[in-house]
Amino acid sequence: MQDKIRVFSGNSNQKLAISICASLGVKLGAARVRNFSDGEIMVEIGENVRGRDVYIIQSTCAPTNSNLMELLIMADALKRASAATITAVIPYYGYARQDRKAAPRTPITAKLVADLITTSGVDRVVTIDLHAGQIQGFFNIPVDNLYAAPVILSYLKSRFEGQPVVMVSPDAGGTERARAFAKRLGCTLAVIDKRRTGPNVAEIMHLIGDVRDKVAIILDDMVDTAGTLTQGAKALKENGAKAIYACATHGVLSGPAIERINNSDIEEIVLTDTIPLGERQEQTDKVKILSVADLLAEAIKRIHQDESVSSLFV
Repeated sequence: MQDKIRVFSGNSNQKLAISICASLGVKLGAARVRNFSDGEIMVEIGENVRGRDVYIIQSTCAPTNSNLMELLIMADALKRASAATITAVIPYYGYARQDRKAAPRTPITAKLVADLITTSGVDRVVTIDLHAGQIQGFFNIPVDNLYAAPVILSYLKSRFEGQPVVMVSPDAGGTERARAFAKRLGCTLAVIDKRRTGPNVAEIMHLIGDVRDKVAIILDDMVDTAGTLTQGAKALKENGAKAIYACATHGVLSGPAIERINNSDIEEIVLTDTIPLGERQEQTDKVKILSVADLLAEAIKRIHQDESVSSLFV
């Protein structure tokens, strides 16, 4: 496998890429990504990739446009260097929330990004917890949408074994995800029903389910500004939850997110390293990071060896 496989990384996920390479037993490929003085991105591949199966590790997180362009330019460079196959491993797929026309005369940017990635020369996409599963259908190439659930569940089982736990969905749309976690943890389920009384008026929280004297764990796919999360935590506290935790796959944590988390009733928020937090992690002691490196390494290994990856979807 070491002779045929090459793993490269853009600037967004270098630490994760190094961990993936360590799990695979290969070296991180030599690639130089730099910017000209006017901001244009230049990629130079520093080794032979002719006839190799190449994997690019790159989340399209903030700065989203720069990271997306890095991915596209690196794919083009590898295609022109005669790589046999190019797989884009995108732990966090940016623009995923723009997956439909939510209002007149608005774009479906998730589809546009899919077209750009395909046109750049990518043969396959591997990602984790797409915000909307139907985005897989935006591609005309194979897409493996893995789930971080096994990584998060393993931590939750060891962390809260023997304690009365309730999984909480922060909205009606996330109920199916929270139910799946509750089933595997053998615990109960609660749902927060959010309602607005008018435009720009504070939300009223209605809690469906019993959380009194239990450890409440709010589950979501991503945490952006943390408004929904911290409001939900407040509602759980008012309804008698003994302790409040949260977990999500993608820690976007933009704007006032860190400040809101620090000032909230949440004791700990569990995230994965699909998005590197950098300096933001030093601004709070409430964040616990779990790595998806082994999960992605196993997916890469199975794809390279033409084996099934379906068991990784559980």
